[in-house]
Amino acid sequence: MKSFGLLTLLMLVGCALLQLIMPWWSLVLVCLGLAAWQRPSSGRAFAAGLLGAGLSWWLPALWLTTHGAARLAGRLATLLPLGGNAWLLLALSGVVAGLVGGLAAVSGTWLRQAASPIAAHSTAPQR
Repeated sequence: MKSFGLLTLLMLVGCALLQLIMPWWSLVLVCLGLAAWQRPSSGRAFAAGLLGAGLSWWLPALWLTTHGAARLAGRLATLLPLGGNAWLLLALSGVVAGLVGGLAAVSGTWLRQAASPIAAHSTAPQR
């Protein structure tokens, strides 16, 4: 559990900081790289990417919405089929970012397993 929490925190901070200077898709690089480095299981990688990347979008959006940008979020929500509901837009953006981060983290885990297949299958009986 300790490594899951650390991985989630690293993804959250890494995604939030990198997105200050790079485009939104930079969270893919962070989640993929950290999952390949930490080598979690596929399920833990997806959950850490989902939470880390999702919160890296949701927390700043929540803060901005509660501190004066609610009108902008409401106007953007009218462009989408959300009925002008700014809170639904916040939830949807966090889910989308979380899914992208989770899939990137699983891809990082699988990439690491593909790069070192002998270490991944070391429990197989030797002939």
